[in-house]
Amino acid sequence: MSDLFLRALLQENLALSFFLGICTFLAVSKRVDTALGLGLAMILVQSVTIPINHLIFNGLLIEGAWGWAGLPEVDLSYLKLICFIGVIAAIVQILEMALDRFVPLLHQRLGVFLPLITVNCAVLGGSLFMVDRRYSLPESVVYGLGSGIGWALAIIAFAAIRERLRYADSPAGLRGLGMAFIVTGLMSMGFSAFVGVGAP
Repeated sequence: MSDLFLRALLQENLALSFFLGICTFLAVSKRVDTALGLGLAMILVQSVTIPINHLIFNGLLIEGAWGWAGLPEVDLSYLKLICFIGVIAAIVQILEMALDRFVPLLHQRLGVFLPLITVNCAVLGGSLFMVDRRYSLPESVVYGLGSGIGWALAIIAFAAIRERLRYADSPAGLRGLGMAFIVTGLMSMGFSAFVGVGAP
């Protein structure tokens, strides 16, 4: 389990290895406090949606799941995308309402990017990887937590670097998004050094 957690956190980081959720990653990484808020939201969403989607997929959608009702041949796995997106949208909506109620300043800072977690490909990608790799429920919980923390770690580190780059003497043509792409590439190469960590 620890190997799976480390793999999801570092080696197969959704943002820096698969470049999933990179639009939100670039847009909300100008300030560390905003990146921290979105990172915590991603940890929560990933940790909840991946295990729930595991239960839905294995309990309702795969072939044989309806054997208890005398329908063992029914295979609804083609509905997984719709079901997964529905679960993600519901969890993000609940999170948005909670932030609006209890942390309104963070809710304002995240703005439109909080509801966009619903269509963040990193969140959906985590559930699809869980299905493709046939994780058990405990593995899904570990993978959800690890992938969420990994994405949060990447965006917080990236935001910290971008804050420091404001005071750097960068070439005029690279300031802003150009430098952000370069830093993302360098961070990605740095995270690739973790391949093999925790392996026997």
